[in-house]
Amino acid sequence: MLLHTHIHLKHWILRVTESKLPIRSTWRISYFPSCLVACDLTRSSIFRYAKMSSQTMENMKSNLECYEELPLSSSYEMAMEALSSLITRQKRGDRSSVGGKYGKLDRMLMYLKILGLEEKIAGLKIIHVAGTKGKGSTCTFCEAILRECGFRTGLFISPHLIDVRERIRLDGLDISEEKFLVHFWNCWNQLKEKVTNDLPMPPLFQFLTILAFKIFTCEEVDVAIIEVGLGGKNDSTNVIKEPVVCGIASLGMDHTETLGDTLGKIASHKAGIFKVCFHFPLLLNWDDFFPLLFKHQIPAFTVPQLSEAMDVLQQRARELEVPLEVAAPLDHKQLKGLKLSLFGDHQFINAGLAVSLCKCWLQSTGNWEKLLKNANQEDDMMEAFLRGLSTARLSGRAQIVYDTPLKSYNVSEVTESSFGDLIFYLDGAHSPESMDACARWFSNAVKGSWNSPSSSSVKILLFNCMEVRDPHILLPQLVRTCASSGTRFSKALFVPSISTYNKVTSGDSIIPSDLSVRDLSWQFNLQRIWEKIIHNKDVVFDESTKMDRFHPLNLPPYGFLYEDGLSSNPANKSLSFSAVMPSLPLTIRWLRDCVKENPSLRLQVLVTGSLHLVGDVLKLLRR
Repeated sequence: MLLHTHIHLKHWILRVTESKLPIRSTWRISYFPSCLVACDLTRSSIFRYAKMSSQTMENMKSNLECYEELPLSSSYEMAMEALSSLITRQKRGDRSSVGGKYGKLDRMLMYLKILGLEEKIAGLKIIHVAGTKGKGSTCTFCEAILRECGFRTGLFISPHLIDVRERIRLDGLDISEEKFLVHFWNCWNQLKEKVTNDLPMPPLFQFLTILAFKIFTCEEVDVAIIEVGLGGKNDSTNVIKEPVVCGIASLGMDHTETLGDTLGKIASHKAGIFKVCFHFPLLLNWDDFFPLLFKHQIPAFTVPQLSEAMDVLQQRARELEVPLEVAAPLDHKQLKGLKLSLFGDHQFINAGLAVSLCKCWLQSTGNWEKLLKNANQEDDMMEAFLRGLSTARLSGRAQIVYDTPLKSYNVSEVTESSFGDLIFYLDGAHSPESMDACARWFSNAVKGSWNSPSSSSVKILLFNCMEVRDPHILLPQLVRTCASSGTRFSKALFVPSISTYNKVTSGDSIIPSDLSVRDLSWQFNLQRIWEKIIHNKDVVFDESTKMDRFHPLNLPPYGFLYEDGLSSNPANKSLSFSAVMPSLPLTIRWLRDCVKENPSLRLQVLVTGSLHLVGDVLKLLRR
């Protein structure tokens, strides 16, 4: 059966563009294989799938539930609503309410079987990475390096900051909405058909993990880089039976309510991704089976760790006879004058691990020698590594955003010189170790930034953290590390996040209109801790010093930024070091108004404490 471009059927619409044509043309086709690219298609790619038997077309019809024509944005929001229904906890720290009689990994295997992915996953050449901090950066470096080496890459990381599609990248780009929707509804419908009391729909992270496997197998990536979600041993990604290589990034105290309250216990969970596989020849007599059983240890790498964690990793590696190597941090001299695209001294540790993982992957898959042969010498091949290390991108980690005020004000007569500078330094640090790294990065970044002699620079902290975190540890760590580099905050603003733990939104989702009526008790608690740090003694809050926590217009005056906090007197209810802001959109608007009122002002705002907060700020800045 020949599929012609003029066929019009009633359901799915694909926007197909031909770059050589002067006019964008739209073709309609109704059904297509789930592995067919659903965006950026050209006529040549369509005709690769043109000759199909009628039986193949019928199979595609039965495998793909079609939906009535909807605007892409509407159907995407429907997918977000469906994903939100899979959230089983109202906030972090709550116990998951997944029903059924099977454990997490047993459920994962059953879901994969329903989708026919078991054998397909075995064909993926995977790099599997766990860790407390740095695993996302390590995975991002790996993806960029191997893409620069010429391989088709798939990357699965978490969490997302603005849009859920950030979690799944193909060839360095977030998966398109069109392609996401095709694979999403395909997985959703097949699993929905098999739901029982014993096997309910998978929770959110499990579903996204399954979806990533589905996409990577259908898109036939050369390498899949998979970041562990939580822990390792019991993580949903640990259905990977035979990765090419495993990595464990820096370990620290996080998710202690799940992984344990010591570094050793946490390391034990992370070491759960170490693998040993058994292979044996087929067509053997049973008596010949055991002598010929072949044991294959999956190589593993880690970074320098505290002894309590390293001892556990090495012990587990010895038990499994897994070859575990410690990857040395990258030396800046190895970059040959280039800079890592991810900022912060700690990124040299992550880059070193990524280089070791990529070299091992290339060697294990037989590609190392091929690349060396093509490059003639190892130094030339390493150019691809350097390009990857200098171009990898990961939002919300040591990211600097210069706000553009002209986008924020619909005033034709203003010029850019009418405004001061508003610079956001964003890092989703939320553990003591990552907060220390964030503070060192911020201190170096503001020191190295250009300052006009005529401008006054004010450093602001914009902070929130989840209630499961300990601000009594995070905030002092931030202040101490910054102070050791001579960096001090003029003011601190404590603000609730927009995003909620129980809803998946997209970059275009409508911002709730009731943000200003949220309870700010947690933010006042953060403010109390901050004032105690600054004044070096407890600060007694009189109820009259608090804003009406439900009043949407109660913002500090612009002059608040210039008040001398050192002269404030807590006994007189003067808390000039900090303020609680009623909502994040109002806070961003207020900061923009401050630099509008004072063209000589340079506001350097560190946004940290929560990836949710960082994502919300990025979302607002892009609007």
